[in-house]
Amino acid sequence: MTAAAAQSVKRPSAAPAIQAGQARALRIWLGAIAFLIVAMILVGGATRLTDSGLSITEWQPILGVIPPLSDADWQEAFEAYKQIPEYSQINRGMSLEAFKSIYWWEWAHRFLGRFIGLVFFVPFVCFWAAGYIPRTLMPRLIGLFVLGGLQGALGWYMVKSGLVDRVDVSQYRLAAHFGVAVLIFGYTLWLILGLGREAGAKPARSSAATVAAGLVLGLIFVQMLAGALVAGIDGGLGFNTWPLMNGASIPRGLGEASPWYLNLFENPLTVQFNHRMLGYAVVVVTILQAVWLGMRDPRAPYVGSAATLAVLAVLQATLGVWTLLLAVPIELGLAHQAGAILVFAAALYHFWLALHGANRAEGQTAASA
Repeated sequence: MTAAAAQSVKRPSAAPAIQAGQARALRIWLGAIAFLIVAMILVGGATRLTDSGLSITEWQPILGVIPPLSDADWQEAFEAYKQIPEYSQINRGMSLEAFKSIYWWEWAHRFLGRFIGLVFFVPFVCFWAAGYIPRTLMPRLIGLFVLGGLQGALGWYMVKSGLVDRVDVSQYRLAAHFGVAVLIFGYTLWLILGLGREAGAKPARSSAATVAAGLVLGLIFVQMLAGALVAGIDGGLGFNTWPLMNGASIPRGLGEASPWYLNLFENPLTVQFNHRMLGYAVVVVTILQAVWLGMRDPRAPYVGSAATLAVLAVLQATLGVWTLLLAVPIELGLAHQAGAILVFAAALYHFWLALHGANRAEGQTAASA
């Protein structure tokens, strides 16, 4: 290869899409949004753990930001709550003060959703007017905003499931609502990681490390959905022993529901059992991935992220067992949920490194040639 050709390999394929200062400002903005999404997920978890999610029986995207301000307003909200099955079958005789305590959890959850929309939209307009947003990023940011709006609608669709014939929300809709929140969080992180990369940089070819990282990320997401199903049917409030369930490694009753597939979603024993098994699987595959990558190429940029992910998975599983043994106190329940988000974020970052590390490795090989 000639010297000119070698230099052409080393030369960047395109100019940076945005200046370093602009990329830093966008990262701070999107980082704040990601932080607020995590806060909203955790407040949503507290809303579920305190059985507060049905305390507001209307969806008012604009006016709903204003909580009851007078005694008459509070009484009106309380009377609306008295019309739903949760009150008549579970909370009959509840005092107004007790109602206020569950109302504020649900109001805070909805308020955070609106606040995130504001924190997104106002800086977005300012950055766009200042020319900070590159053309390739614009549709992705608009897509993120649309996803946030759809998530609000999905949240109301979830709440509606508990206002007529049920005393709680559908576990299917709760898992969907939680899953979309995690995906929005992950997409936000992905945008942050991609800021400042060279424009026109080609995607990496599929490699074994990239495929493995993607499969691990997918497994962790499925495990989080399984955890949402456990929360949706209060599956963590029973079978509070470990490592055995009902005195057995494989307890009786896993297939009691008919048809059989309902056991996967509506049988508390089976739902919790599946969550446990998926948790074990996450721990095993993250450790195996870290060992495999370390033996395969110890200098690869993603070996450290794989090891970190394995450690976090072990800690999260330990926290999950502790939470289960104590029958899900709210503090540990929220810590376990936060741990799941942290593991997901670590897996996403590892996948990103594996994907783009293949580009760097390929470039180094070509340059040396």
